[in-house]
Amino acid sequence: MEFKDYYATLGVEPEADDKTVKTAYRKLARQYHPDVSSLPGAEDKFKEVAEAYEVLHDKSKRAEYDQLRQARQQRQHFTGKQHGNSSSSAENNQDFADFFESMFGNARARHSGFDDNHFAQKGRDVEIEMPVFLEETLEDTTKPVEFLLPYRDEHGRMQELKKSLKVKIPAGVSDGERIRVKGQGAPGTGNAANGDLYLHIRLVPHPLFDVEGHNLIITVPLAPWEAALGAKVTVPTLNGKIQLTIRPNSQSGQRLRIKGRGLVRKQHQGDLFAILKVVMPEHADEAARKLWTQLADTVKFDPRADWSQAS
Repeated sequence: MEFKDYYATLGVEPEADDKTVKTAYRKLARQYHPDVSSLPGAEDKFKEVAEAYEVLHDKSKRAEYDQLRQARQQRQHFTGKQHGNSSSSAENNQDFADFFESMFGNARARHSGFDDNHFAQKGRDVEIEMPVFLEETLEDTTKPVEFLLPYRDEHGRMQELKKSLKVKIPAGVSDGERIRVKGQGAPGTGNAANGDLYLHIRLVPHPLFDVEGHNLIITVPLAPWEAALGAKVTVPTLNGKIQLTIRPNSQSGQRLRIKGRGLVRKQHQGDLFAILKVVMPEHADEAARKLWTQLADTVKFDPRADWSQAS
């Protein structure tokens, strides 16, 4: 597996803080999300972006990746060539393959090989990671999966067989959940039963929604006049759009609950919480500045009045 530069994937510097990483991810995820993008290869690009974000926004994963990246650079410098020699490249790629397997798992049995004894023995279980979009958790869905199964050929040599399945992912699955698919693991020996396939559910980070238990969080940007005067704002959900009423004099940071628009759970559905965020225009012409000045002179309002009371 070739080394992947996750910083280049997100278009950020290695020194970028978590906020910068998250902002870059959301921008790219909106661009390539399969539900909204018609660009060729958008889904593959989205998966690359999500993979990079999953590593870089996690402190421990990022630290391990940075160590690997630094070792790769030092190895390249030692060879005196920009891309290293073939031996160096192979080492780099193997190191990254090991890192990728430790971060995400791989589509192989956790324990390859079989007991050399010839009595009946159940086949090994196979455990793989299954990325699932938040939209796919709202109802039962069928997803294709491919993985490798170890087996011995007629000469006793270990081989690998690619297996393709369509598996049912039930509605309401959660991140980290483990789903068993009986009998789809490695074949048993001596007419023993096959092993099982275990799917580890990994919810793919969404470009708009954060997950909080079974609830979803979305930040709703508002113009200052929308917050002051009130407005009707179109807000996306996982299964369509809704009209959200913004009351006059709404505050930045205010949290509005939209019942039943969160993630599905076996007993009930969570809620969607809209967090209001007042956003100033990036540019203002002379006419706009005059209006702001007029407002400042007309409205007697001190947003820091509590400071004087506390001192």
